[in-house]
Amino acid sequence: MAAYLPSSVQLNQINHIVDKPGNSSPADTVAKEEPFDYSQRAQWLRAAALGANDGLVSVASLMVGVSAVNQSVKATVVSGLAGLIAGAFSMAIGEYVSVYSQVDIELAQMKRERRYADVEISAEKEQEEKEKLPSPLQAAGASALAFGIGAVLPLLAGSFIKQRWTRVGVVSGVSTLALVLFGWTAAKLGGSSVGKSTVRVVVGGWAAMLVTFGVLKLFGMAFKLDISQSA
Repeated sequence: MAAYLPSSVQLNQINHIVDKPGNSSPADTVAKEEPFDYSQRAQWLRAAALGANDGLVSVASLMVGVSAVNQSVKATVVSGLAGLIAGAFSMAIGEYVSVYSQVDIELAQMKRERRYADVEISAEKEQEEKEKLPSPLQAAGASALAFGIGAVLPLLAGSFIKQRWTRVGVVSGVSTLALVLFGWTAAKLGGSSVGKSTVRVVVGGWAAMLVTFGVLKLFGMAFKLDISQSA
């Protein structure tokens, strides 16, 4: 039996139907539904989330810990401010050294690969390859900025409250809300589970604050360091 072949008129009708708006081929549908690659955001998201979370948890824990042995709001604020400055510079220097080491390793690997393949490239091409590598200065600045943004929240929350336990409660409450926001934002940007990310961030932050408060409280009780001045 001879195979059936559509006429030219039928072919034109089929093409007209496929080309109509709203009609798409299976290949087009697959291309449109291709999922977004969230791993492209992994590097900068890690740095931003780590910096902000570190700043928040470090300064909040410092302020809560100092309040465990000192009623003075000035001492609490000074400790928080010192933590902000020291932490921001520490994050910046650490990120600068880390990224610079990564760049050095990648440059050395590129040279070894060219030497092994016996390939010479122009100076312009070499410069283009270097520009694709991460910038240590940008990474350092981003880490310091993220740390400062996270650290300033508990610092502002507890700077104007003289009553010790009220100050501890406000700093803890504001820090908890900020941790929830950080966890939710990181999960949304990274395409991961919002619930798991938020719980992980909040539990980690609370653990740091509770341990710092508990250790300093026990230390103050053992060595009678509870300073009662309210000034």
